[in-house]
Amino acid sequence: MDWNSEESQQLRFDQLLRVVRDPSEAFSLNDYGCGYGALAGYLALKDYEFRYVGFDVSATMRAHAQKTHHGDPRIAFVEEESGLRPADYTVASGIFNVKLDVPAGEWASYVEETIGRIAALSRRGLAFNMLTSYSDPELMRADLFYADSRHFFDLCKTRYSRNVALLHDYGLYEFTVITRLDG
Repeated sequence: MDWNSEESQQLRFDQLLRVVRDPSEAFSLNDYGCGYGALAGYLALKDYEFRYVGFDVSATMRAHAQKTHHGDPRIAFVEEESGLRPADYTVASGIFNVKLDVPAGEWASYVEETIGRIAALSRRGLAFNMLTSYSDPELMRADLFYADSRHFFDLCKTRYSRNVALLHDYGLYEFTVITRLDG
């Protein structure tokens, strides 16, 4: 994975998990683009009462995740998006960042479609993060997607819920959008 450090990854997880209304209560969570299942381990470390299902298109990542979390009945992984069922929350971390040579407008459309699928899998809320267009221009790479946070805040606010938060204050060149679907 292309994270700068374990500390920054945990900071991302903390932001994404702000979607969970009351972490002292049991909840279910889909991890859309779970990679090697680091979020599952983080949830277990925090001692939450949870049911986790991770989905990733990479067979190598899923195999590593399954090996790492084998035997924990709270944690499962699926190989296809169709294997996901609606959960209280769905989160996506980093899956929108690497666009390779796909034109930015085409990638943005793909991101919007994927957010729609994530919303359909969520009963109480969804959260995702993306690299920010406010990054230093000299550090931006052509193969990465730097999103306009205002656009994706507006998308969630107008399509999914009146209860949307934009987190752009945690010291990384990215933002997180938290969308609560229930009152």
